[in-house]
Amino acid sequence: MKYFFNEPIMNIACFVSGSGTNYERIYERGKDKNYFVCSNTSDCAGVKKARANGHSTTVLDSKLHFIRTLDSGKIPRRGTERESYDKALCTLMEEEIGGSPDLICLAGYDLWISDWMVEKYYPRILNVHPGDTTRGYKGLGWIPSANALLAGDNEVRSTVFFVDKGDDTGPVLVQSKPVPVSQAAWEKDIFKIRDFASKTNAKNFKDFTVAAENENKNLLAQRLEAISRDLQNNLKEEGDWVIYPFAVHDLLAKNRVEVEDITVYIDGKPMPEYGYRMDAHDS
Repeated sequence: MKYFFNEPIMNIACFVSGSGTNYERIYERGKDKNYFVCSNTSDCAGVKKARANGHSTTVLDSKLHFIRTLDSGKIPRRGTERESYDKALCTLMEEEIGGSPDLICLAGYDLWISDWMVEKYYPRILNVHPGDTTRGYKGLGWIPSANALLAGDNEVRSTVFFVDKGDDTGPVLVQSKPVPVSQAAWEKDIFKIRDFASKTNAKNFKDFTVAAENENKNLLAQRLEAISRDLQNNLKEEGDWVIYPFAVHDLLAKNRVEVEDITVYIDGKPMPEYGYRMDAHDS
């Protein structure tokens, strides 16, 4: 069954937990839309920015919610208790909006959403990931960049995708232009890192840190983290903050997108697994 984005996208709910920079970039590119910001974190910077922009907000502190419901601040990944939080937050959101949002953007939201929420809104939930999801580079923050570097990749990309029940496994809508891994200041360190990873058969950052600790190479692991953090910062500016507004305003809001199972269509044409790549199309 195909899902057509053939109605005007005017009501956009952005879910934030921190700085709200993704929400800012989306808003800046399309100020004619109605924005609503939800957060699981009391008084985060993203909520303050939304209020300063005159946008409605709802905050339901997830830690306090689970302290009340489970006598624990630990947030379960799945199950009825986890769904209870999403149901409560979405009820507050829809009461404020007066119905379902046209689109939900997970914009630096630090909770995995429940299967219930996916079933209710799919495929109207977007997320951005600081890595190439088709390559299986999972993890938060700079970890995907570290894993790409360890895999021998010469470039990294960020990905906007439709959220499904898996962990960053949904159909890809847009990928960014590539950001080069190697820079002059890093070349010697990257060679040492990759050489050590090859010798110890470390396929990802977790394996690398264990091997580094065993071999007394902790400084090498620290250097890998530092380079990966710099890569992620570059990827935010050249990737995330470019492709998220583009996906929302230039593709979805212009009714150019259809989704059928795991295939994304843009302008009626099926996209490859990696979606619409910015370096292969005019933006």
